[in-house]
Amino acid sequence: MHIEFVEIANFRKLLSARVDLSTTTTLFVGANNSGKTSAMLAMRRFLSPRRCPFEIHDLTLCHWPNLITLGESWIAARDADEVVDLTIAPWVSSLPTLDLWLHVETGEMHHVRDLIPTLDWEGGRLGVRLRYEPKDLGLLYKDFMGAVTDAEAMKAAAIAAVAVEHPDVDPQPDPPKLTVWPTNLIDFLSKRLSAHFTIRAYTLDPALLVDPVKSQAQPQALPLASLPIEGDPLKGLIRVHDIPAQRGFGEEQSGDDDDDTPVSASSNRLSDQLRSYYAKHLDPTKGPDPKDLGALQAIEAAQDAFDKRLTESFTAAFSEVEGMGYPGVTDPRPRVSTRLKAIDGLNHSAAVSFEVDVIAEDGVTMPLLRLPEANNGLGYQNLISMIFRLMSFRDAWMRVGKASKGGVINSTEPLHLVLVEEPEAHLHAQVQQVFIKKAYAVLRAHDDLIGNDKLRTQLVVSTHSSHVAHETSFACLRYFRRLPAGMVAKVPVSTVINLSEVFGTSNDTERFVTRYLRAQHADLFFADAAILVEGPAERMLLPNFIRAHYDELNQCYITLLEIGGSHAHRLKSLIDHLGLLTLIVTDLDTLDKTGGASVQPAMGVDQKTNNATLKTWVPGTDDVDTLLDAPVAYKIQSQPEDQLFAVRVAYQTPLTVTLPGTDAPEIALPYTFEDALVFENLAFFAALKGTGLVRKFSDAIEAGGGAAAIGEQMYLALKNGKKAEFALDVIETEGFKDLVVPRYIAEGLEWLLLQLKKKRVEILPKVEVAV
Repeated sequence: MHIEFVEIANFRKLLSARVDLSTTTTLFVGANNSGKTSAMLAMRRFLSPRRCPFEIHDLTLCHWPNLITLGESWIAARDADEVVDLTIAPWVSSLPTLDLWLHVETGEMHHVRDLIPTLDWEGGRLGVRLRYEPKDLGLLYKDFMGAVTDAEAMKAAAIAAVAVEHPDVDPQPDPPKLTVWPTNLIDFLSKRLSAHFTIRAYTLDPALLVDPVKSQAQPQALPLASLPIEGDPLKGLIRVHDIPAQRGFGEEQSGDDDDDTPVSASSNRLSDQLRSYYAKHLDPTKGPDPKDLGALQAIEAAQDAFDKRLTESFTAAFSEVEGMGYPGVTDPRPRVSTRLKAIDGLNHSAAVSFEVDVIAEDGVTMPLLRLPEANNGLGYQNLISMIFRLMSFRDAWMRVGKASKGGVINSTEPLHLVLVEEPEAHLHAQVQQVFIKKAYAVLRAHDDLIGNDKLRTQLVVSTHSSHVAHETSFACLRYFRRLPAGMVAKVPVSTVINLSEVFGTSNDTERFVTRYLRAQHADLFFADAAILVEGPAERMLLPNFIRAHYDELNQCYITLLEIGGSHAHRLKSLIDHLGLLTLIVTDLDTLDKTGGASVQPAMGVDQKTNNATLKTWVPGTDDVDTLLDAPVAYKIQSQPEDQLFAVRVAYQTPLTVTLPGTDAPEIALPYTFEDALVFENLAFFAALKGTGLVRKFSDAIEAGGGAAAIGEQMYLALKNGKKAEFALDVIETEGFKDLVVPRYIAEGLEWLLLQLKKKRVEILPKVEVAV
């Protein structure tokens, strides 16, 4: 048995989203404010409501007007002495829900007997809806109207006070501004939500399940007469543990240290983690067994010895007290005794220390040196702390050691769901990679779990770290994407893309992209936009151009990838699925009309491009004349239904240049980034002294002969030139900031900035709104 997916509706930014879960580790990725935390919080709210109660802002904002109108209708019905609609129908479309879909084998049906929809069901997919809804609409109406009546009385009193203060003024002045709770139903629920709402479970019909449409889930509609399942249908079925993102830094925690919270969430010290683990799984005083005999005898002997010494030490003091008349003949006499607990040995600041490596000097062995817990690096403290929490989650689920002693022992739940938010906090890059590779193995490190599909562990991790993402396969990644207000709802919401479906059956492409992204450590899954560049010169110079000339663009979250025109098209499927705004800076790569030999660009001679991106992606042609004459629109690929996603290509186009010492403008046709940069800055490179390509370009400009001749010399030099060395030579020049950015790149960057400005607003006012 395992959780196939959850469908979350009307919860924060998740208006209607399906989140597929891997059978092992699932990783939530996406840019800031894309809904990852909303998804994690929704699972915590619905599956661990006692430790993570709902609040009013968990209701999606676009539904607030509906609830405000509902409260106003109650007040209007009261004023008109009409019957009030106290059915669930007006509420259903606004209530937060989580549909939990399980895959259940035939032999596991006894675990889900309360969820089986029909007697004909024989295993497979099974669903249950958890809905956060009013407990008693009659009582909610009564309390709300009572609060409204009190508020109206307060406002009437304020008006009366003005009349008393100004009896002769006509008309009466308005009273001072007064806001009295509740102003509307939402305001009322902001203080009384938990008192009037609860989670109820309903059986779903697998036959009515439909696939998402444009990444938006389509949860099945429940009949209004549906009755909730009695009791908690998930009790004994799923054990949920979580590590919140803050882990005690600035976040209010419940402080409830029960079995599902093996370490107090407000504590971040390793010694606290160890002490809690010891108390729950190792303490010999809790349900002792023969293995604890030696420890218990040692504690007893120490306690007797300490008692004897204390009695001797306090004899004189008690005798002095007796001289004052106490105790009398009938008064009880004081005695001192001890009660030693093994856990007290961990209850001090030095309970955990770190040994320092030492070496012998002149044959003399150095004494063992130790540093206190606080002196170790915060990253390693956090790693060890989280590993201990995962161990404690596993052992609490499996009832390891003392956790199995005492009380009523229930059977082990077949599902263990562990939620970890942002494990990268305070972890170094290498440690982040270690954690994500080892975390699931820690959760399964138990003899009864090895090779056991009847007891499933599913780990869900949300992250902003590319180091974490690159250690996880595409099949386990779930990408959260922001959708602007106006595209789906009146407010910004999120959608979730299952990246296991990106490449289909094209294993070669997936293998290439996976290995490439791991090598690049790019922030593709967390950026607002991407720039794909041709080679090392663009990779080094483009960021510096952006810093020098495009300050607004420099403040945006953009990832830059060097991938080359022959491979950039392999990212097409991934870019399309992510809906990631992308600029591709590439080269013409011209060939003769036979498509065989590489040649210098020229018009009207039927040249072809060897650039796979231009041929198969954007704009989708290999004809060089068409590419050189193409309007801007021809270089952009977009989707009508998604106004914030587009891909634009930027490549060399004809330039009008004036050579040094001449007045007549000429047309130049650059072949690649380097000669395009030179043609835009002829005076700069003519005066630049250096070696390699810099020297050859300078010599070509000095030799002259026209733009075509200079272009041919640079074309020949670039065939065997060191482009990365050229870029480094350019970067270190004093006049770098005065360089003119090649026009084709400048046009692309200006387009990208304009698109990002639209994306930043997150509002599409001309789009028909669907709620």
